[in-house]
Amino acid sequence: MNRSVLRALSLGAVLVPSVALAHTGHGDTGGFTHGFMHPVGGLDHVLAMVTVGILAAQLGGRAIWLVPASFVGVMLLGVMLGLSGMTLPLVEIAIASSVVALGAVVALGLRMPVAAAMAMVGAFAVFHGYAHGAEMPAETAAAAYAAGFVSATALLHLAGLALGTTVVRGGDARLLRAAGAAVAVIGAILVTGAA
Repeated sequence: MNRSVLRALSLGAVLVPSVALAHTGHGDTGGFTHGFMHPVGGLDHVLAMVTVGILAAQLGGRAIWLVPASFVGVMLLGVMLGLSGMTLPLVEIAIASSVVALGAVVALGLRMPVAAAMAMVGAFAVFHGYAHGAEMPAETAAAAYAAGFVSATALLHLAGLALGTTVVRGGDARLLRAAGAAVAVIGAILVTGAA
């Protein structure tokens, strides 16, 4: 295993305990800043969002904008479920599982149709959005909170796209696959912690 993968795994193991802080019932939840910090405050969200961008870059073409856009769009539907008070089962496990699945798809270099990639990320986006919506304040800061987490999500997707595009242009797919494998392993650790 190369040193980059080992470093990523080590970092993931150190940060795993902070994963629960990104979800419902923790801390102040009002305004743009808190909305922005929600996706970047938990390792599971960060890995999933960045890996969506990497997957989009790996697929190329229209996937570069359609895959992240489908995540954001469906995430907003999940937010509405969270705001409605509806109970969605296994949210934490589904979010952690998204990290495993997205990492595995990148690691395997699967060349799926764009529509399939959009459907896959959309299915996971429901749970990520639900977690955002369940914490969103009901008062007037809700719009600012939503703008914050949508902005953070888009920036994390862009970071993944930039990383993925740079590696794809460099012609070394092994680096992306190694990153995907590291993400999947960290996701498996997160799943065991969420179960």
